[in-house]
Parts: sequence; C-alpha cells; structure tokens
Amino acid sequence: MARLECEHLLEVNESMQSRITTDSRASIGSLSLLGEPVIDVTPAATGTPLRDGEYLPGEPTRGQLNDMAASATETLDEATLVLKDLRAGKGSMGRLFTDDALYRDLQAFVASAENVAGHVQRGEGTLGQLVRNPAAYRRFDASLANLQEMTRRINAGEGSIGRLLKDDTLAKSLASASGNIDSIAGGLQRGEGTVGKLLKERELYDRINSLASRVDKVVSTLEQGQGTAGQLLHDKRLYENMNNTVKELQALIGEIKKDPKKYLTVRVSIF
Repeated sequence: MARLECEHLLEVNESMQSRITTDSRASIGSLSLLGEPVIDVTPAATGTPLRDGEYLPGEPTRGQLNDMAASATETLDEATLVLKDLRAGKGSMGRLFTDDALYRDLQAFVASAENVAGHVQRGEGTLGQLVRNPAAYRRFDASLANLQEMTRRINAGEGSIGRLLKDDTLAKSLASASGNIDSIAGGLQRGEGTVGKLLKERELYDRINSLASRVDKVVSTLEQGQGTAGQLLHDKRLYENMNNTVKELQALIGEIKKDPKKYLTVRVSIF
C-alpha cells in the first residue's frame, strides 16, 4: 500500500507494485471532460519499489487551471507588447497605424487597383480585351503557339538562327569573318592601304578634297551654262545644230561608201 503526501490512500494491484518505485510520481488528472478525478502514477524502471504504507511523491498536474492561467497571462503580456509597438509606430503595421502619409499611399494604391480591375472587367485595354474578347485571346494564343514553334525550331537547329546556335562550322565562319573585320579595322587604324592612308595622311586627304572642290566647280559651271559643254547642256538650238551636223556627216559618209568615184577623183600624171 502506498500513500500520497496529502494523506490519501492508494491501492495498487500486486502485479503492478514492482513498477512503482521511489522514482515514480503521482498526479491528479481527469477521467473525462466532466472532471471525474483520477490518480495518474508514472511507472519507473529505476529506484526502489515502494512498500506498503510508504509515501509516493506527487507532481503538478499538466493542464491544471493555474498552468492555463499562467499561459493566458503570458499571452496577454505578449499582446500588450504588440499593442505598444503598434501605438509607437514600430514595424510595417505600426507605421500603417501612425503614419498618415503611408496610409494615404496605401489607400491610393487600393483605389488604383480597384480602377484597374474595373477596366479589366469592362474589357478596356489590352488585358481587358484579352479577358473579355475571345478573338483577342485566340490571337494571343496563336502568337504563343508560333513563339513555341520558333523556339522548338531554334532548339532543333533549324533555320539561320538555329544553325548559328547548333552548327559549329557556321559559328567558326562567323568568328573568322569577325577576325577579318578586326584585321581590316586594325590596318585602317595603322594607315595601311588607300583607305588607311586617307584616314591617316593629311596630304592625301587635302589632295582628294581639292579634287572634289574642282569637280564641284566644273559641275557648277556646267549647270550655269558656261563654256561649250555648259551651252550644250542648256542651249537646245546648239544641241540640235550639232545633232543635224552629225546626221549630215553620217549621210555624206554613206553616200561616199556607195559611190566613191562620184566624190573622189584620182588623177595620175606621168612626167
């Protein structure tokens, strides 16, 4: 027989008595939600088995009212600290409660979001058309399908872009062409060749510039109708006279070819 410190007597079956030792503890629990009390004894594999009439130490019952009260008090304390932080404007929620500018910004953002949602629901704008207009949705879906097909072809090495990504020979050719361009650019920078000299040699540039100026002067003279060539370009009568002269000369040459004796007389004299 074992006794609790509160002088309650506890009867234990002999088959279970060996499992109740000096390391065991007893507590008062509830048999059901109605609150019928029951003694919970923790068995122990260590310690000395209690003999009849010895005391069994007790321990606080888990879930007792005082534990619940302590937990509730701790929760209330934490809630109080949270409220103090909110009133002090700490954290995002605290700033939202105390910062009027932040509150107005949030309110404006919500209003803007509602406005956008309204436009979408009414089918306005691109997104609204996509949601409300089946034809626009089908076109968008077709565009996505085309994009997927292009991506598939590129990944498969089809087409120019696909070959560029997949064909090492083409990539090497492009790299070689790029190297040649770099070489040409380097030669130009070093003043090699005619173009390079034109970039580097001031004398050659001045000569070409002077030649261009003279050509511009000649062209200007022709446009103003100066000189024979200029008059030929602008004087229609002179052009027609020269054209008629050429035609008559061509006709004369034709007649001579037909009957040379008529126009050419060869007289031979013997002395």
